[in-house]
This record gives sequence, C-alpha cells and structure tokens, in this order.
Amino acid sequence: MVDQVIAELHEVAVRKEARFRRWFRIALAIKGIDGALETIGGTLLLFVAPDRLNEIFLLATARELSNHPDDWIGRAIVHASQAFSVETQKFASFYLIGHGLVKLLLVSALWREKRWAFPVALWFLGIFVIYQLYRFTHTHSPPLILFSAFDIFVLWAVWRDRQLLRIERATA
Repeated sequence: MVDQVIAELHEVAVRKEARFRRWFRIALAIKGIDGALETIGGTLLLFVAPDRLNEIFLLATARELSNHPDDWIGRAIVHASQAFSVETQKFASFYLIGHGLVKLLLVSALWREKRWAFPVALWFLGIFVIYQLYRFTHTHSPPLILFSAFDIFVLWAVWRDRQLLRIERATA
C-alpha cells in the first residue's frame, strides 16, 4: 500500500517535471526566435540609409494616420523616424545584433544543458529585466512590462531547470 502511494506520487512528480520541461523548451524556443530576429533585424538595419528608413516608417503609418490622425502610436513612429540619426541607427543595429547573438548563444547552451550557461543566463536575464523595468519608468510602455514578465518567467524556469538537472546528476 505504501509502495503504491509512493509510486503514484513519483509518477505525478515525473509528469509535472515533463510538463515543466515542455514549457521551458517552448520559452527557450521563443527566446531563440527572438534572438534570431534581433540579429537579422540589426544586420538589415546596418545596410538601410536613415532617409530610406524614414520613408518606410512613413509608408507603414500613412494609411493608419490618414484614417486616425490622432493615433498616438502612428504619430510616435513618425516622430521617432524623423529624429533617427546615423549614430542612432548604428547604436540600434549593434545593440540588436549583440543582444540577439547573446540570446542565441545562451539558448543553444541551455538547450544542450551546458552547466556554465545556467548562471550566465540568470545573470543576463536579470540585467535585461532590470533594464526593461528601468526603461518602463521613463517610457511607461506596456510592452516593456509584458517582456519583463516573460523574462521573469524564463528566469524562474532557467533556475528551476538547473535545480532539476542538479538532482538528476546527483542521483545518476
């Protein structure tokens, strides 16, 4: 009877761990896709002239602004594109490339369960969350809160996966 209860509890724990690992892999995949898009976007940004970028932003918002001239997001995009300098473009490009490559490296290492990747990922994610929350205090941008919440979930998941791997290695 006791053995049966222990076996059932063990089975429940194994199912919970498998479910957690699935969600962790999904979160890693999202971070990997995000890193790839940042790297590609940053690279493309290097090769587009600021005047051309301004034209693209104006084209992208023209229809929305003609229908809704008071659209805050459309007006903010147009305003930002007009203030977009070569220096800003280079900074944004290198930031996106660097940020994207770090994400890709960490996602790859975490996926392969490299021990060094867990503390490094926790450190980088913590810095990203702090920076995003700092930026939120200046911009009040709701997406920053959403990104921070997702990053906090990923931070917790990295920490949890590290704990599970330690237990597995200790009992192996």
